[in-house]
Amino acid sequence: MAKTAIVAARKVDSKILVLRGQRVILDTDLAELYGVQVRHLNQQAKRNAKRFPPAFRFQLSAHEWKILKSQNVISTLGHGGARYRPYAFTEHGTIMAATVLNSERAIEMSVFVVLAFVRMRRAIAGNRNILTKLTELEHRLKSHDADIQDLMDAIRELMSPEEPNRRHIGFEAPSESGGKAVKGHAMQLRKPR
Repeated sequence: MAKTAIVAARKVDSKILVLRGQRVILDTDLAELYGVQVRHLNQQAKRNAKRFPPAFRFQLSAHEWKILKSQNVISTLGHGGARYRPYAFTEHGTIMAATVLNSERAIEMSVFVVLAFVRMRRAIAGNRNILTKLTELEHRLKSHDADIQDLMDAIRELMSPEEPNRRHIGFEAPSESGGKAVKGHAMQLRKPR
């Protein structure tokens, strides 16, 4: 029983999608999990419309449906796909669907569906904590990088000091043009006796 439970849990996990910021299961996948036809599932949901407010079940928009078809989640009409836009059941909608279907398999599988949603919620919460810590670490590293760069610049300055400004000793003779000294021609002066 434990192995079949693990297989069922993995199967349910793979069916959960995120649409409109909510984790949902499409009607085709939910019908497969509950062992009923899609039309029977949707028919029961329509008959019990008060139990399925938009927070529990909603129909995909044409744009959402087009995106899902392009990702091969839903087959196209030419390949035996659905003629109508599918419905998406939220976590609460999947539980409500199990109660209105009232079949043994639906009740049994609803436990796995709920547990799958709970596991996903925990994983997302764990990812948020990790993301927060990574953001903090990244901020620290940026400030440390700036500090390390300043330290490296200071070390480079110490390793290659600027040439000292040296004064020339001696006398340079004025040049013949304009009284300026000519480089390289130093004159020696004699003291008068």
